[in-house]
Amino acid sequence: MKCYIVNRLTMQFSEIKGFCRFNGTLATDRAGHLYDSRFRNAMRSTRRPLSEKETRTVEAMTALRITARLTHQLMDRWADKHGLSEGRLHALFALKAAPERQLPLGELADQLEVTPRNVTGLIDHLERDGLVERIDDPGDRRLTYARLTVAGAKRLDGMREEGLHWQLKIASGLSIEELEQLRHACLRLIENMTGATAADRRSA
Repeated sequence: MKCYIVNRLTMQFSEIKGFCRFNGTLATDRAGHLYDSRFRNAMRSTRRPLSEKETRTVEAMTALRITARLTHQLMDRWADKHGLSEGRLHALFALKAAPERQLPLGELADQLEVTPRNVTGLIDHLERDGLVERIDDPGDRRLTYARLTVAGAKRLDGMREEGLHWQLKIASGLSIEELEQLRHACLRLIENMTGATAADRRSA
């Protein structure tokens, strides 16, 4: 049974992996680091030569944008295989992580970074599918909650193993140290863009 599950996940991942396209040309530098030789050559043809720091910055940010685009495509494709959109999937994840698996619609919109109108559309679809239900606040008629149903929780539980498998496949070949460096670099960029700061306390 376990072998069947692994084979099934592997086949599904292969299908989705084939959905992604990269138009660059991967090469390895003297330090063993990957870069896109086609993109680097294109940068060298610009009118003003870039410094090494400028070149590495543009290359890194371009690689990040391509990775984000491909990750978005994979997430959308994965959600679609389970009868969901990426937005609806994120809404389900947010509700599952919330206290009592419910959130006011306005707070859910804030967490998903969408407009109240958009979150209403997401909940409409999820409610029709029986994955979410609306709950009125008896103490405030203006306040409506979205709550994850038992069916919604089961849908997410059924997707969890598959999602973890895909993430491990995408990150295959990266050591724990490299994964920590990747996480750190991404969060440093978030820190630069948002002004968020790390807490003083440190944990393992």
